Amino acid sequence: MNAPAPAPYAGLTPDRVLDAVAAAGFEPDGRLLALPSYENRVYQVGIEDGSPLVAKFYRPQRWTDVAIAEEHAFAHELAEGELPVVAPLRIGGESLLRHEGFRYTLFPRRGGRAPELESSEHLAWIGRLMARLHAVGSRQVFRQRGTIDAETFVRASARTVAGSPLLPPQHHSRYLALAAELADRVEQAFAAVGPRLLRLHGDCHAGNVLWTDAGPHFVDLDDSRMGPAVQDLWMLAPSAEALDALLEGYAEFRDFDWNERRLIEPLRVMRQMHWAGWVVARWHDPAFPQAFPQVGEARWWDQHLADLAEARERLDATFP
Repeated sequence: MNAPAPAPYAGLTPDRVLDAVAAAGFEPDGRLLALPSYENRVYQVGIEDGSPLVAKFYRPQRWTDVAIAEEHAFAHELAEGELPVVAPLRIGGESLLRHEGFRYTLFPRRGGRAPELESSEHLAWIGRLMARLHAVGSRQVFRQRGTIDAETFVRASARTVAGSPLLPPQHHSRYLALAAELADRVEQAFAAVGPRLLRLHGDCHAGNVLWTDAGPHFVDLDDSRMGPAVQDLWMLAPSAEALDALLEGYAEFRDFDWNERRLIEPLRVMRQMHWAGWVVARWHDPAFPQAFPQVGEARWWDQHLADLAEARERLDATFP
């Protein structure tokens, strides 16, 4: 019988966090605030005679050092292009730091409030900035961070779920059949649309766009990958009218392939399946059962399969 996987952050004590910041040349004042994050561990750290910093400790074995370097290089490229992106600090020329077995990065603190996604003015503003971000993203490619595709987001996620005891046995066969059908439909949809792939923010929902009196800024490029431009737009658009407002701003700075709107339903189901696979894969981390206890209940899986069946119907309607 395999031993349970160790909790990835069991050794990341408050003192170790403060020591890591001190090792980078700063003097913590003892104030430490855990910020919302499940995949990584993120803290706001008070600094003597200075502004607080944000320390992000990377989940072991998720991204390689080279892949993280690509993320950081993209963030710096965006910042140098005067895009409002919070880029990591370079300490002695390096942005990926190490302390007692943990990899971490320091960021300046940039606060803000949630954007008003019902405001066409706010949406157009975000659209303009996203077009500029994509203009930079299209200059070169990621070689180590992967692509938003059916293999990664549907098939690999389904394998993870199918191999977990969290999936009730009575759902196993139906789940695998649905997942295979959805993967095929997603691949067919991408083939039909033929989107141009570029470097993306990758996870641009309302929680990763912060608003101040100066306007919006983007945070958290941890899920940055290659993919179609619409991936960075659809989660910010709760309605067709909102998407129109986003794209109106976007079109001021970059052409948008309107055929990509057909990928919203495929991307939606990819996100549903990837989320389930992500939670299942992280279940050994105590933060996950605590945050998502419903995934351990049979009724959640009942609804998940019903949602996937509905998604299949929407895909059939979009790509008959």
